[in-house]
Formats: sequence, structure tokens, C-alpha cells
Amino acid sequence: MAYKAEYIWIDGTEPTAKLRSKTKIVADGVEPGTWGFDGSSTSQAEGRSSDRVLEPVATYPDPIRGGAHLLVLCEVFNIDGTPHESNTRALLRPVADRFAAQQPLFGIEQEYTFFQGSRPLGFPDGGYPAPQGGYYCGVGADEIYGRALVEKHLDNCLAAGLTISGINAEVMPGQWEFQVGPLSPLEVADQLWIARWLLHRTAEDFGISATLEPKPARGDWNGAGAHTNFSTSAMRENYAAIIEACESLGRGDKPLEHIRSYGAGVEARLTGAHETAPWSEYSYGVSDRGASVRIPWQVEIDKKGYIEDRRPNANVDPYTVTRLIVDTCCTALEAADLA
Repeated sequence: MAYKAEYIWIDGTEPTAKLRSKTKIVADGVEPGTWGFDGSSTSQAEGRSSDRVLEPVATYPDPIRGGAHLLVLCEVFNIDGTPHESNTRALLRPVADRFAAQQPLFGIEQEYTFFQGSRPLGFPDGGYPAPQGGYYCGVGADEIYGRALVEKHLDNCLAAGLTISGINAEVMPGQWEFQVGPLSPLEVADQLWIARWLLHRTAEDFGISATLEPKPARGDWNGAGAHTNFSTSAMRENYAAIIEACESLGRGDKPLEHIRSYGAGVEARLTGAHETAPWSEYSYGVSDRGASVRIPWQVEIDKKGYIEDRRPNANVDPYTVTRLIVDTCCTALEAADLA
């Protein structure tokens, strides 16, 4: 007897990486092991030296195939054992380890948009739907598009053992969101990539595509983000640590350093309109969805909790965004004796 292991990895496509996967048949009782692939077909190698290595880092029950079959998330390595340059998980690992004592936790709100052909799901051919307003958390066939697919994706994520906190319809027709976490930096990033793979794979069966494009429809429509909620043990107990984390994200060249790594096309989404702050300005505020970083109102009342970085795009690399936030905030909290 044997089971199917779906090896999943992040490729080298620029400026936004894509997910790839292939199936290996593994004997019962045997753990998924190291495997290889043609990196010249994934923008991760040249044809004259094309072999790249898949190293499993996490496994999940496969909700598509069921049974004993597995989804196998992998890091990409060169044949000499060094992490491939596209392997951003390898960059997160030492940062997560360094600040593990501060117990950083993340919850990431993944927005995405369904497309039918070349148009967002719910956009009529040759025209536009009613202006945004009634679609957010709406109900009814005149305002909600793709719910059956969304529910199936949610079921698949839960069956895979992912820590999904919720789902909701977003501001534009065909636009939805799911939330992953709260989890540690590596766990939340791993699970978000698997949830993204399940989104694309589930949508296949409906003949619909899903995009993480940050501005899927030009004009007076909200973009798609990946609002990133963050806390440490100190922030969960101390409001001074909340303020220090917010301040640290705005010091020196930190705003530009983060923005450059918050997803391709971020300038088109962070315009200062549609519940965003301008990409070139940093700000934070309580209950302010027009700020770069929001402190939820309940956090101010409780004097403890978490912050929400509203700048990351839907297409952000979760390994990169968690690494940057942990490094910036935890370093500052440590220096201020607030860790």
C-alpha cells in the first residue's frame, strides 16, 4: 500500500512568487523525504544546472484526496545544501529563533478576488456593478458571488488542520477574506501558503481563478491586502509595549524598508483612499483604518493586546512580512527594556 504526497513549494517568479506542486507516491509508514525538481522551469535555475532540492518542513492532511494522503510544504535548496535565493523561509528561521522568548504571534487577514475569465466575479460583461457599499459582509445573490467556493475552501482548510479564524465577504464584488492565526511566525507563514494553495486548487473545481493582485479593479474600488496583526508577550500585557512597537515601525528608514517588501504593486493600493494610508507616509492611530498601523479600540481600553499593520498587500510573502515585523518590533522592545 502507498499514499500520495503532494509536494508544495514557492517558486522564483518575480516580482511575485507562485506556488508549485507535484505528487510523489510514498510507501505506507514512510515519511515524505527529500525530493528534487527542474528549477529551470520555475525561475530557480538555468538549464545547464537545473536540479533543485525539495526539503519537507511541514505536512498536513490532504483534504482534496482524503484518506492518508498528505500535503507536504517544502523549502527549496541548492544541491550543495545551501538555501536557494528564493527561499525566504530560511531567512525567517534565525530571526524567529532569536526572538522566540518574546513569544511573537501573528494573525494574517488574506484578501483575494475571484475572476471569471478576464473580469472579477460579479462584474457584468461590458460594464460595472453597483458601487461598493453593500458587498462587505453582505448576503443575497445580487451582492454576493462565489460563496459556495468560499465555503468549500474553508472546509478544506479546516480538514487540513489549518488555524483559520474566520472568513467574510469584502468590499468589492467577488472579493473575500480568510484569516490565519494566531500563530508563531513560521507557523502562520507556512499555513498561509498552504491555505493559498488550497484556494487555487479548490477554485479549479469551480472553473474560477483566484488572484492576490493588490488592485484587481482600477477605479473607485478597494484593493486587496493582507493586514498583519502582531503581538508579543509584553504587548499582550503592557500598553507601553504597544506604543513602542508602533513607534519602531516608523523610525528612520524602517517605513521604506518594510514597504519595499510588502508586495509588488503596493503603491497602486496604498494611495490614502479606500481605507489606506499613503505608501510614502507612516502613521498609527487608535481605530484608524486610514493609518499605516491601527491600534484596535479595545486594545486602548484594555491597555494591552496587539497592533494591525495595514500596509502589506494580498500578494505579500508571509515569510518576509513576519521576519521584518519581528525583527523591527522585537529589537526595539528589547532595547527599550519592554520585552
